[in-house]
Amino acid sequence: MFPLVEFPELVQHYAPFFASVFTEKAFVQFQRYISGLIVSENKTVEGINRLFVLESRNQSSLNRLLTESPFSVEALNQARLALLASLSGTQMKRKGVLSVDDTHLTHYGRHFDQIAYLYDPAQKRHMWAHNLVNLHYSDDLTDYPVAFQLWKPADLERIEIGLPAAGVKLTASKFALKDEDPKKWRNYLLGVWRRHQSKPAVAELYQSKLLMARQMLRAWVADNPTLKLPVAFDNWYTKPAFCRFLDKDLQLPYVGALAVNDEVLLATGTESLESFAQRLKEEHQTAVASGGKRVFHKISFDYKGERQTYYTYCRTHRIRHFGKQRLVISHRQADLSDRPVFTNSNRLYWQATGIMRIRRHRWPIEVYHEEGKAEGLDQYQVRDFAAIYRHIALVAVTYSLLRAAPHDEALFHKLQRQLKFELEDSAAFWRRTAQAQSLWALAYFIAVAVAQGRTLHEVMAPLLAAVCY
Repeated sequence: MFPLVEFPELVQHYAPFFASVFTEKAFVQFQRYISGLIVSENKTVEGINRLFVLESRNQSSLNRLLTESPFSVEALNQARLALLASLSGTQMKRKGVLSVDDTHLTHYGRHFDQIAYLYDPAQKRHMWAHNLVNLHYSDDLTDYPVAFQLWKPADLERIEIGLPAAGVKLTASKFALKDEDPKKWRNYLLGVWRRHQSKPAVAELYQSKLLMARQMLRAWVADNPTLKLPVAFDNWYTKPAFCRFLDKDLQLPYVGALAVNDEVLLATGTESLESFAQRLKEEHQTAVASGGKRVFHKISFDYKGERQTYYTYCRTHRIRHFGKQRLVISHRQADLSDRPVFTNSNRLYWQATGIMRIRRHRWPIEVYHEEGKAEGLDQYQVRDFAAIYRHIALVAVTYSLLRAAPHDEALFHKLQRQLKFELEDSAAFWRRTAQAQSLWALAYFIAVAVAQGRTLHEVMAPLLAAVCY
């Protein structure tokens, strides 16, 4: 960690885009917070505050930005998207892809508003965490979050009272589960809620992750009525009702991910995708050996400047619960020795190349979840739910500035002239670039102060005190 003597050039350059969102005092704290998220290794309020040594350091003022400042997250997000739309490299394009996914923001303690004990499939264990649902944009030049919502655990008492009030009858015998088996009781209530969520009075009782995804996509379509971008998502979001919503309500193309136990409906009967893929593989290998017609075909496409190759089967089939779908079964290995991946789409005329390109563009949302955490996505100490949401919004701003910078010629050339090395386009690289530029500003500050007659000890004393806290 090294102290900041001025806001990084990146922050100074883009801050005016957000001035209207804040009061004059809050705008200063906004710049401090964004600067800290970029430069500091410690992304908490305390860690960010320690960076600034040449001013009256008031941690409470910085904290109030999250807890009390009247700025609107919605207005902040609109300003962020307007900034991205102003640069040709970050504008949404017709070949772009929207992705839906969520991530756990883990904390080792339960004293945070709306925190839940959630299962993390990556670590294969439960942990205390918030769950963040994201709508993300990606094309070959850039990617960034479009919208986001923090999930709240279900309020079972509210659902229990609200379902009958909405005209949904609960089975009398199930009430014994409240004491006998609370987990089954929870699953029962949520199951009833899920089956009747099309009723507005039922939907408002609980915001599931799928419902949040619907809301964000509906809002995006309302703001971008002519931009019919495909939506990509993983197996968890590939639910029949969600797919029908995208197809019928929003009239958007989608690319999902089916599970091995999903079933394809064939003229010969019903078969699991796992079994179907194995049979196709055997037919393909027989054809290769005999010189016959191959079942899987090689496809290639460019993804962010890199050539991607797959071996695919692509045909329209009926999938149980989903109806007619374009089904792609893909392998990365030419001999089909790797596990097959099952992809579905509502565009029955699309070919494997286009479907797999869209599927590949789902990956940047995973990258954002990782790089966003490097920018502080899960490094908050505030416990109030609204304050946590503001912190997440500010991290989204930080990530977006780092994605905008490589496409901003004025900023790009200014920093390149100052730092004297070639700049790259990754968010992680530009974070280090901002750190390097801040180090340059610190060195320049020291040199000027010494040149003006101050002793090195006088100059360094407050800086060293900040570092050696």
